[in-house]
Amino acid sequence: MWKNTILLLGLLAIASCGRVAEVGKRPEFTPNSGNYEHRAMSVIPLPETLETPRPTDTASLWSKDRSSLLGDRRAGQRGDILTVVIEIDDKAEISNSTERSRSSDNEMGVSAFFGLPEKINKKLPTGATMDPAVSTESSSSSEGDGSVQRREKLTLRVAATIVEVLQNGILKIQGSQEVRVNFEIRELLVTGYVRPEDITRQNEITYDKIASARISYGGRGQITDVQQPRYGQQVSDIILPF
Repeated sequence: MWKNTILLLGLLAIASCGRVAEVGKRPEFTPNSGNYEHRAMSVIPLPETLETPRPTDTASLWSKDRSSLLGDRRAGQRGDILTVVIEIDDKAEISNSTERSRSSDNEMGVSAFFGLPEKINKKLPTGATMDPAVSTESSSSSEGDGSVQRREKLTLRVAATIVEVLQNGILKIQGSQEVRVNFEIRELLVTGYVRPEDITRQNEITYDKIASARISYGGRGQITDVQQPRYGQQVSDIILPF
């Protein structure tokens, strides 16, 4: 018994060592070098055409080059950056009400059958009779009400990087943003797939045009740590059946 207790305390101590080491320290930022976005921006994209540009192409104001006055500056290659606009204002309200009732009354009797019921009645206990021989009654009713109310509102903007260009031209984007205020870090993560034609001339795209969008807005630090239940409470909530 004592060995199991000591083993459990040792495991809890090992699990909490990492958290104890962070006491009194600000949460560190996630490194922004060596990740997927950084590798995508470090790769030199393939040239759009193998043709040698003419000197007049760079001198014209109407050139299709991205550096020209009317050039298309929208992100389209691996390593390019675009802005993701997240404006979520969703509201859902569902209300259901059901009511059901049923009643039935069944009787079965033998009043005359070659005089047999009269003879049987004489042998039956007092109060028993063959008319009716069987009588049943049943009734049931059920009633239920349910309602769901949910409201979510989020307005954010984050820069994302094109990390991959698929064979059909679809762009895979990934972006992250971290802001540290005192001892709390707020982080925003977004990833998904977009079509090049959905990117606006301002090099922006709204979240509702991102396929398989994964948007995470959370934080880590002292405030988040206080809001989370202790490890022991989380374990007990999982193990205890009541």
